[in-house]
Amino acid sequence: MLFQLYGDQALMQLLGWVLVFAGLILMNEIGRRTKLGGIMVFVVLPLCLTVYFIAATLAAKSGAAWAVNNQTVLYMNGWFHYAKLYAADIGCVGFMMLKYKWGIGKEEWFKPWPFVIVAINILIAVASDLESAINGFAAGGMQGGWWFSSENVWLYGGWWNVLNAIAGVLNIFCMTGWWGIYSSKKQDDMLWPDMTIWFIVAYDIWNFEYTYCNLPTHTWYCGVALLLAPTFANALWNKGGWIQNRANTLAIWCMFAQVFPLFQLKAPFSVLPSLYKGATEAGLTAFDMTQITTVEELTAKGITANPTAQGVVAIAAVVVNVLCLAVIIKRSIEQKKNPYKNEIFAGTRDFEEAMARR
Repeated sequence: MLFQLYGDQALMQLLGWVLVFAGLILMNEIGRRTKLGGIMVFVVLPLCLTVYFIAATLAAKSGAAWAVNNQTVLYMNGWFHYAKLYAADIGCVGFMMLKYKWGIGKEEWFKPWPFVIVAINILIAVASDLESAINGFAAGGMQGGWWFSSENVWLYGGWWNVLNAIAGVLNIFCMTGWWGIYSSKKQDDMLWPDMTIWFIVAYDIWNFEYTYCNLPTHTWYCGVALLLAPTFANALWNKGGWIQNRANTLAIWCMFAQVFPLFQLKAPFSVLPSLYKGATEAGLTAFDMTQITTVEELTAKGITANPTAQGVVAIAAVVVNVLCLAVIIKRSIEQKKNPYKNEIFAGTRDFEEAMARR
């Protein structure tokens, strides 16, 4: 069992998931289908939020009551959340430049931009995984241990973080055909046909494990709903547009979570992973967990670590990414092609369906 969905709250927790999943798909459709929609969602809205973030942070430092108790300042003011939000949004803007042929989006040398921005996002997560591993080893030795992150979240770092960091680095090398970037016929999508189901599955498992280990109180939403939304769209109506959908939904989710973090931290929508064994039985929500400041207090609440799922999924992430890389190497050898300069999945169903939309 990955999550603790029990009792009277289960229906509300499931409803929260459905609302996030449907909301991400809807906002992605608004942002991808027209130029105006894209500009409003990925340029105007982030600029407005930037003003809000800066104002709240400065006001909190000066002691202003509204800012000191501001949700963003209290629960989402760490470096990682801002890095992820702006890296994702910069990716979205770059993808619009490519599909609409704006400015440098017309240039051949700019086509690897999707690879660059995805690699940067993966490396940010790899750095966070290693940070958790180091702190876990410092707290409990090689078996791992609890540590309290700058976002006021109890994490249990250990060898699973190291394995997942390795899977993340491998995942970067699983992106092929960097120059194979196209616009769809209606210019509503940027297509990357060589990014087939092989990469998508390898990425989803790695990224789920990342969120499960490092954003455990958010994982029900950012590790399940957020990952399934672009995969769902790619499978049913937007073949070849997965990476654009992923960047769009990630940026949208980061903006929402940055402004309304208590949606996923407090009842009725809060969902805790199985890592926090005993937390649900003790009636604790994710928000309650942020109020616990020592390991002794954590233990006194009846909470013990259950990192089994972290270890199992970390192993799966490495295995699947190794398998994906092996398929890429095999196809590149058979076709005598550099898999990064050339598209090597031509002839597969995913690739051909995406190219038909070109």
